[in-house]
Amino acid sequence: MIDWSVSFAAIWQGDSFRAVKRIDPISLDDLFGIERQKEILLANTRRFLCAEPCNHALLWGQRGCGKSSLIKAVFNALRDKSLRLIEIDCDRLGDLPRIAALIEDEPFRFIIFCDDLSFENDERGYKGLKRILEGSIELPPENVKVYATSNRRHLVSESLSDNDGSIVAGTGGELHYADAVEEKLSLSDRFGLTLSFYGGGEEDYLALIKAHFKDYKGDRGALVLEAKRYAQLRASRSARVAKQFIGYHKATVSE
Repeated sequence: MIDWSVSFAAIWQGDSFRAVKRIDPISLDDLFGIERQKEILLANTRRFLCAEPCNHALLWGQRGCGKSSLIKAVFNALRDKSLRLIEIDCDRLGDLPRIAALIEDEPFRFIIFCDDLSFENDERGYKGLKRILEGSIELPPENVKVYATSNRRHLVSESLSDNDGSIVAGTGGELHYADAVEEKLSLSDRFGLTLSFYGGGEEDYLALIKAHFKDYKGDRGALVLEAKRYAQLRASRSARVAKQFIGYHKATVSE
């Protein structure tokens, strides 16, 4: 069993926790263009630590816009205040009730982090997630919140056959969803906090580059031009591409 008094983060491996020894050090100051999302998620997590009303959180939107980075940055900002982080793969979500039972008596508050959350039609692991989000006959643990990221708002993929039982009723044309559709739409609704992320513009992209290279002694104009060209090659100005450019520039300079 892991000693949470000395381990701040862990990865669930299916039958046990593996303590994370090298935690990603990303901070809130490293993130640009998502100020509103930072403020909301940080406030929600602070309320969680104070045992005040708060919500499970779903961060959804385009790839590379800082969803996962924001969760890790909020954790780093508050981990000295009895906050712990558990990462779980999507295909392990059926283990959530077991995980909750293992940590519910710990004197810490836990964020369970699931990256790229989504389910295909034949996956039923989301039943375990629903139990943690809303409970069953047993209330969900008070010291656990789920923070998840996804590239789509509706977490379970839909097929045409799901709509077979949908009907339009009444003269007003009110739509009554089939049970399969209703089940899938309801999963994302169980996250009380939903934050959307969209690709940033050139201004946000260059702000991240300039912040990282604030002590750069070379030609800053040439650096900016190089960063723009790199973004054009990748057809994106996301925070992920900015981070990749930083690594690319360091590698080329050291050659």
